[in-house]
Amino acid sequence: MKEQRERRSYDQQCGLAFALDLVGERWTLLIVRELLLRPRRYRELLDALPGIGTNLLAERLNLLTQTGIIRPLDTERRTAGYTLTELGERLREPVLAMARFGLAVLAERPAELPAGVRRASWAVLAIEAMADPERARTDETYEFDISGEVFHVVVHGGRVRTSTGPATDPVLRIATDTQTFFDLGSRVIEPVEAVLTGSVTVQGPPAAVPRCLYLLGLGPDPGERPALDASTHRAAALARMQARTTAGAVAG
Repeated sequence: MKEQRERRSYDQQCGLAFALDLVGERWTLLIVRELLLRPRRYRELLDALPGIGTNLLAERLNLLTQTGIIRPLDTERRTAGYTLTELGERLREPVLAMARFGLAVLAERPAELPAGVRRASWAVLAIEAMADPERARTDETYEFDISGEVFHVVVHGGRVRTSTGPATDPVLRIATDTQTFFDLGSRVIEPVEAVLTGSVTVQGPPAAVPRCLYLLGLGPDPGERPALDASTHRAAALARMQARTTAGAVAG
């Protein structure tokens, strides 16, 4: 049997260096990303991480298990899957912070947007990274459907919580495809453009749309009242038109 190679270390008395000793290897944080969404079976992780290879995935999972960041759901069966430990869950905020950093840089350098794999499930953490509690204005819930991956954001008492699955009573239901979602997040296209072209559909009161966009950092503070430009007029008109269409469909 091939021996597992010795784990490398920066060998520095520094918190950041020690953290990188634990999770700085290639693919490691992407495995954590998948497990932040929900427990995953070995095959699910392999499918979600194209290019990693079975041997390398097994090595990374073994390392994360040894360091106490993940644990197998069943120690007798590797195929039963893995989940994060309490220690692993503490990586949520660092991972979200890195996602925010990446999205901000991509917004400044749209030409560098990778043309590789996109998965709808990644939208859940992307929204969690984008939603800023300091921009929460009203207690309400938004439901998202990204190419069939349904999740929702609850704003309550100045806090924001993102959960998988449909919402009970969302004020807005927003649907789009994976490509459009990541183009919006990286500022390749504007929300107004996405709605006008039909790439994004919105169901709900038009007044809630600016609050949702502001929460996600995709629009101005709705509490401020700047002079409306042409695009804002178009967005408002379209929202009113959609509201009438939705109301008519419900009445019919």
